[in-house]
Amino acid sequence: MGGLPLKLSAAKKPAHLSAVVIRRNKLIAKLWEQIQLAKSQIEGTAFTVKKFRSIKDTETGLRKSVEVNKRIREWWFRNEAGKVCVSIRYGTQVIELAKGKHSIEVENAQALIKALETVKQAVEAGELDTQIENAGNHLRSGFRKS
Repeated sequence: MGGLPLKLSAAKKPAHLSAVVIRRNKLIAKLWEQIQLAKSQIEGTAFTVKKFRSIKDTETGLRKSVEVNKRIREWWFRNEAGKVCVSIRYGTQVIELAKGKHSIEVENAQALIKALETVKQAVEAGELDTQIENAGNHLRSGFRKS
């Protein structure tokens, strides 16, 4: 096969991803957006993510998809001491990173990017699975009928 040594495997793509992997991937995608948003603010450029929105055409009455910019809110803020703090969110829930600790304090924008990348690696490694599951369960409990 072209001279390159290939490692063949009997692995098959799973039919369904587990709920843990789906939640992990969702948070990783949001962390990537936050990293890109922080980088674009440092560089002074605009960062936009496109999404499709279904609208009803007023003339024909038919539904059609249009591409619009997705609104991305910053997860970081400045505290009383002037330090940059970032809270990790899963949906509308702020994830508790340690007992009573909901944010990461950093010195500047460069450190913010490093902190977000570190959290992203921790999520990929499965270190925040319990916190993600708790946040997901709390979100879902708000949708249950009483």
